[in-house]
Amino acid sequence: MTSVRSVVTCLSLAIIANRMNGSGISAASSGLLRLSAVPGYDGTRVNDLLLLKPTTQPQRPCDNDSTSLRDGNSHVVFFPGDIQNFQEEMSKQADAAPWLSWSLESVALILGNRFPASHIWLIRASQIYLHKFSCYHNFVESNLFGAPEHSPDYGAIRHLRSLLEHSMQQAGLPNALPPLSGTATPDPLPADFTLTLVGFSKGCVVLNQMVYELAGARADPELSLFLDSISDIFWLDGGHSGGSETWVTDKCALAELASSGVAVHAHVTPYEVKNPLRAWVGREHHLFIKTLENLGACVSQKLHFEDEPVCILNHFRVIQEF
Repeated sequence: MTSVRSVVTCLSLAIIANRMNGSGISAASSGLLRLSAVPGYDGTRVNDLLLLKPTTQPQRPCDNDSTSLRDGNSHVVFFPGDIQNFQEEMSKQADAAPWLSWSLESVALILGNRFPASHIWLIRASQIYLHKFSCYHNFVESNLFGAPEHSPDYGAIRHLRSLLEHSMQQAGLPNALPPLSGTATPDPLPADFTLTLVGFSKGCVVLNQMVYELAGARADPELSLFLDSISDIFWLDGGHSGGSETWVTDKCALAELASSGVAVHAHVTPYEVKNPLRAWVGREHHLFIKTLENLGACVSQKLHFEDEPVCILNHFRVIQEF
């Protein structure tokens, strides 16, 4: 049971974190671009996104001209957790306002420091029930509280591919993804296009759904090209309100992930994996890691804040520490 001292410590940290946020972040002054109702898969699924362009521009010689330079084409996609929303929306809600330090704008800047040479994309959940519970209906079948029902063919990978295609076009980025053509000989992806996926807390349900879809997506030439561009996937303290499937434990699905060659990173805190009231989360996390290791996957894991009070603030802080 969490002690009173631990609760007080975490509340104090939360107050400090909120004060650090100051008067808020100006999207314009921070180089952030908000994109609304971007269409994705089948034209009926839309999401709002936030883009932070690279703070540094890696320059490398072109293949045909050693004196010419070109920009990198690295992208990081982040799926937020519960209560995380645009700063303006969070500031209007009493329950969300204390956590403004973890608004989409704030997290974009954190990730910009973590990946300074990459385009940072944050995908807002299509619904935030009661202004608290993120529901990724466009990526995975979910109830109102965002607990998922995974399947092998929901279209999460295709939706992400389409979202990025249209978002890059709307943002006016050079070397955008080509439109999906549905042909057996798809257009190649832009040179040096690489993708890193990051899910935090509830956002990890999207990563899990994509794992379940890997086998089917590999059979699609266009989606296979897209999957080949993914270099790393980060699971950050995954959690949701359901009673199981916080982590993928299906061996066949994990075999597809292991064979993909993607580097898998799992960063967790005691808030999720050592909660005695939700003991299955820790068991599933252990099985996820162990199965991938046995399958020869490139996998790493880290338990953060092991010796600190178990509290929700440390759950959020993994975003800064991974």
